Amino acid sequence: MPRYHSRVDCGRACGKAIPCRRDLRYKASKQNNEGQMSRIFLTMALMAVLAGCGGGGGNSGSPRNLDNACSILKQKPKYTRAFKRTERRWGVPVHVQMATIHQESRFVSNARTPFRFALGVIPMGRQSSAFGYSQALDGTWDEYLKSTGKRRAKRNDIADATDFMGWYMNQTRDRTGVALTDTRNQYLAYHEGQTGYLRGSYNRKAWLLAVADKVEARGQMYQSQLARCRVRGL
Repeated sequence: MPRYHSRVDCGRACGKAIPCRRDLRYKASKQNNEGQMSRIFLTMALMAVLAGCGGGGGNSGSPRNLDNACSILKQKPKYTRAFKRTERRWGVPVHVQMATIHQESRFVSNARTPFRFALGVIPMGRQSSAFGYSQALDGTWDEYLKSTGKRRAKRNDIADATDFMGWYMNQTRDRTGVALTDTRNQYLAYHEGQTGYLRGSYNRKAWLLAVADKVEARGQMYQSQLARCRVRGL
């Protein structure tokens, strides 16, 4: 039997009633490829939806009014206990903790960084390992666990997240001299890392300086509100 080098030749040789084996193999391969592409695009679409919901990881019971410190604490009494405990242990004022958490996670317990995409569509994983209220990185969180002995601490637990912040900000004070009451510079060191802060890396990032100014302004707003509100345990 002659070998045919095109689907046209094969079809003519086999006739219309009986499809050629080559045709069948081609169709099966085509269907398989189409199925694989469909699964790939479905996966990409799902990742895009997840990214849209979360760079931030979903709502996860965050307070309704993030511009009112009193409302936040009244709605979430466990926040008050966590903030006050951290203030007593580490000396970081409540308003500094709240302003930092607002910027980092908007008080979303399971907040994550957004996905990275190659060519705008191919998911390449998260931007970093930051997770939880405090957006602590995996490596820094591990250092905290070893330093404090709190092996069961979780980044999506507000008490553990604020304790981590207190621990880290105390290290910042000891290494850089930034006061625990200095919301702006504590945030810059929190974002850049203490080594980066000492090198002045933030000075090359106009956007970050603008964010730090907003964090400071929010801290001042929260401080003023907390001085007037009546919240049990505050």
